[in-house]
Amino acid sequence: MHTQMMIQTHPDVDGDVQADQALIDCIDACFDCAQTCIACADACLAEDEAHHLKQCIRLDLDCADICEAVAKVATRRTGSNITTLRVLLAACAEGCRVCAEECESHAEMHEHCAICAEACRRCELACHTLGDLSSPVVQ
Repeated sequence: MHTQMMIQTHPDVDGDVQADQALIDCIDACFDCAQTCIACADACLAEDEAHHLKQCIRLDLDCADICEAVAKVATRRTGSNITTLRVLLAACAEGCRVCAEECESHAEMHEHCAICAEACRRCELACHTLGDLSSPVVQ
């Protein structure tokens, strides 16, 4: 992905390497998680007894939408919206946690759920890491 190049070349980025890396990691994790959750929901729909996976599908799709929103907002570096981004990061971490738990409950039967749970846990951690920084990178 081009996230690192785009963030590092943006005129409004302050150059704090630790904060910039946390931002880049979070954006990449969010986009990856969104794609993985969409694929997991689609795979769940293809399972023979998809009706047993309704909650998993719902949480996959909710998580994907939240992750995509966070990635888009975090990518915007012009101007400042610290409060909104921090709230979105907290919501994303929680959405990822809930989705991961649901997927983990199906992971033994469905490999796509195991993969999705892993992506959700990675994104959850990335959102917490970025949200916890005191640096103004989360503008």
